[in-house]
Amino acid sequence: MAESARTARTVTLAIVDALDRTLSCGREAIELAVMTLAAGGHLLLEDVPGIGKTTLARALARAVQGTTARIQFTPDMLPSDITGVSVFDPQAKGFTFYRGPLFAQIVLADEINRANPKTQSALLEAMEERRVTVDGVTYDLPQPFTVIATQNPVEMEGTYPLPEAQLDRFMCRISLGYPDARAEARMLMAPSGKDPLAKLKPVCSAGELAAVTRTAARVHVDPRVAAYAVAVLAATRTSPLARLGASPRAGLALLAMSRVRAMLDGRDAVFPGDIRAMAPAVLSHRIVFADPSVQAAGLAAQQRELERIISGVPAPKAR
Repeated sequence: MAESARTARTVTLAIVDALDRTLSCGREAIELAVMTLAAGGHLLLEDVPGIGKTTLARALARAVQGTTARIQFTPDMLPSDITGVSVFDPQAKGFTFYRGPLFAQIVLADEINRANPKTQSALLEAMEERRVTVDGVTYDLPQPFTVIATQNPVEMEGTYPLPEAQLDRFMCRISLGYPDARAEARMLMAPSGKDPLAKLKPVCSAGELAAVTRTAARVHVDPRVAAYAVAVLAATRTSPLARLGASPRAGLALLAMSRVRAMLDGRDAVFPGDIRAMAPAVLSHRIVFADPSVQAAGLAAQQRELERIISGVPAPKAR
């Protein structure tokens, strides 16, 4: 394992350990969240209220010492509220652009499904191309740029379902679930009114996180493993259990997460097991399932249906 890969692995695991010591949610959810950041992707946290979605998002932002902005989405929010606005300056006899909260390296999009479709569409260019266009002028966003969004899947009033085009831009969708009894009791015994992240210190800089992403992107993918990933994607497109399968962008995300998983395991190549392990978090939100009850049931049911779809895809045999 190369020195750069060892350094990237150390940094990534240090973030996971720091969050695991601070938060009450399960380590598996924390690992997936940190891996998404390490892969250079956007993260969607979906769960019922009070689970700690926003706390996890804040913790991820604090662990990486970069510029951070939090946007509390509301139905009356306008695109200019997040991208920025051009204001005419009479003295300069021209327009001055005032940057919105999107111009941060880590953007916390709280309750993203409360934004109206017009405002949600303003995120599409930012999440895919890392830039925004205002009044015909394009502005580059800071690098690295990551959106960590939360949404409540059970409350319908005052919300707008995220369109497939936007869901496809999230590399992973995860659910935290309820904490175990010991973790919840420890949380309840903490002093009231105390910020749970008060003792969380930055683990790495935004530049170091970008270096982790570059290192993970160099993890080797054998042509047979790539063909297996393509077969998994094809199964979602041809199965009678799905009305809309995973996109090529989903394949890129699947390989990016698989590379990070291999790197964290100390390997310099992706195995088929990495593809299968990452598929639920990467693919389930990108598929429109044929059964409306599955589509409406939420993340766990959709991941089970995905497992049914890809279970018959044979993995390549070792030479």
